[in-house]
Amino acid sequence: MVSLESLDLSHNFLFGSVPMSMENLRYLRHFNVSFNNLIGEVPSRGPFINFTAESFIANQALCGAQRFHVPPCPHISAHRSRTKKVRQTIYILLGMIIAMGVLSFGFFYLRYGKKDGLSSGANLSLVVMPERISYFELLKATNGYSESNLLGTGSFGSVYRGTLDDGRVVAAKVFNLQVEGAFRSFDVECEVLRNLRHRNLTGVITSCSNPEFKALVLEFMPNGSLEKWLYSHSYFLDLMQRLDILIDVACALQYLHCEYSTPVIHCDLKPSNVLLDQDMVAHLSDFGLTKLLAEDNSITHTETLATLGYLAPEYGLEGLVSTKCDTYSFGIMMMEVFTRTKPNSEMFGENLSLKSWVTN
Repeated sequence: MVSLESLDLSHNFLFGSVPMSMENLRYLRHFNVSFNNLIGEVPSRGPFINFTAESFIANQALCGAQRFHVPPCPHISAHRSRTKKVRQTIYILLGMIIAMGVLSFGFFYLRYGKKDGLSSGANLSLVVMPERISYFELLKATNGYSESNLLGTGSFGSVYRGTLDDGRVVAAKVFNLQVEGAFRSFDVECEVLRNLRHRNLTGVITSCSNPEFKALVLEFMPNGSLEKWLYSHSYFLDLMQRLDILIDVACALQYLHCEYSTPVIHCDLKPSNVLLDQDMVAHLSDFGLTKLLAEDNSITHTETLATLGYLAPEYGLEGLVSTKCDTYSFGIMMMEVFTRTKPNSEMFGENLSLKSWVTN
């Protein structure tokens, strides 16, 4: 951190103040926190002597030196103000360190300390789907698959909001059987979802299937996808909410990879496949590309590619997948969540990727 040379946190909906301790970052040459919701005094010493107003534009209530084009700060005790800001910074950093520590401990403890056990969120009893819902019941529930009930569209079909006769609000995933691979995707999701049970996986309620129509009836997630919360100007996630969501996804992957009788590879981990319930708890969804590893086999082959930008190199080049592919995708998604930058953004070319952009 002391050797930091460049820091760009613009367009991230950040709250709070710029820590005065950053005046000690003597190697800092580029700094940008524009278009956030920052408040308080802008540091003016150390590397901040060389920064201009462009680094701080479009924030809520910054104050400080005139050269930053912000109003002067109210006259308060400098010692008292600085002590308060240092305390706030320490609290934030401690919270991040503790949260990341819990996440790391959870991964290692569950992977190496409880290989034969179960996590508190898992229930491995076989879940058999109830009697399938009819096509006409689903047609009625979704108001004829009305555009007003359309929640989203994916590679193999569309998802609609529906209300069953008993009043339950559900999500109906209707497969487009004209698309190659849709039949297999439906079969895979049925097989996977009827056996897997975890608080961070999307639950299946029932299914509807005949030779000309196939659909899954899933739990409805009222807060939509993580992608919507990251990139829509109408929604906002603070730092701790983003971290909580990533921990939820990590718990889901831990269950899929280590706690089910057969390791399950999701193969398409990305923000649009992470759904949020009414309590902002994350649920991993869309198991249409999922692969099950055979016993005593740590790798398998696939001909169906997942989303570009999230693929592990061996996945894209050779079609080989393992649990490490999900881990790679999770790392990419983690960087995306904190930077609000898509890995397949136009800003990245042959010589630049989200991974290299963040690490450099």
